[in-house]
Amino acid sequence: MRIGYFSSSTPITAISPVRFSRAKRFLESKGIDLVAGNLTGQKDFYRAGSIKERAAEINQLIHNDTVDILMGTIGGMNTNSLLPYIDFDYLQQHPKTVIGYSDTTALLLAVSVKAPACRVLYGPALVATFGEFSPIVDEAFEDFMKIYTADESVTVNAPKYWTDESINWEDFSRDKKMIPNHWGYTDTPILEGNIIGGNLNTMTGIIGSQYYPKFTKKDLLFIEDAEKDASIIERSFAMLKNNNIFSQVKGIILGKHALFDDLGSGRKPVEILQEVLGDEKVPIIYDYDSSHTVPMMTTPLNTWAKIDANEMTATFTNF
Repeated sequence: MRIGYFSSSTPITAISPVRFSRAKRFLESKGIDLVAGNLTGQKDFYRAGSIKERAAEINQLIHNDTVDILMGTIGGMNTNSLLPYIDFDYLQQHPKTVIGYSDTTALLLAVSVKAPACRVLYGPALVATFGEFSPIVDEAFEDFMKIYTADESVTVNAPKYWTDESINWEDFSRDKKMIPNHWGYTDTPILEGNIIGGNLNTMTGIIGSQYYPKFTKKDLLFIEDAEKDASIIERSFAMLKNNNIFSQVKGIILGKHALFDDLGSGRKPVEILQEVLGDEKVPIIYDYDSSHTVPMMTTPLNTWAKIDANEMTATFTNF
């Protein structure tokens, strides 16, 4: 397995060198070959390079036929800027697995639309995920590999414990406080359909564009976010409603919200979502673990999924 990694937004390889080095050592210890994007170690203030430089980094990896996987190093805010310059035609003719989360959602959804021959996974980012310490990093890697190596169908279990505690980024201070896991639901504990989506905040930068998927009543809308407050997610949920997205889908899979600020309201993200939905009756499974919380589950996008809230399992077929 050869992973080519890129920094489509935040210059994390430059600003977090200790975590970056730890992530590389972890993956190399698993026998994985790493191919560095040409902006590795580079920084242009808030980003890894100019818009065209960041697009060129990804295109260089797309054209490297020895690379099996394109993996983001982390998210950020500006991946959507690159989309007009990505060589989706070559990628469609020479498909790879493309993986990442958070702001990389812009690229993942664009690939699912423009290069559907690719496998698209909402999952680990090189620095953010594989720079974690054990045992969290081990569980995330095991889940990722179970998905990546599956042929036709695979069932994965939710982690027994999770956390969103923001410590141990560069150096280890103590074990994170882990919380017993639980998934909830509003109408039915099992939802089945074609799962597509990603980071909610990132969708604001591509919704309505040629890079945003078209939904049908066979689809499960998967959305997650992190470090937002109640006012922001109400606005983001309303954005989807005002674009008639909720009325087009079969159900919603809502990921855990890391470091959510309820602004003193006591309201949970799912409660805000239900208020925004109003009279629209869309079933929800919530607190799914493909999110900014850890350990992270990997979710194949644009594939058939069966999510069982009671059993806390996800089964993916034909991806």
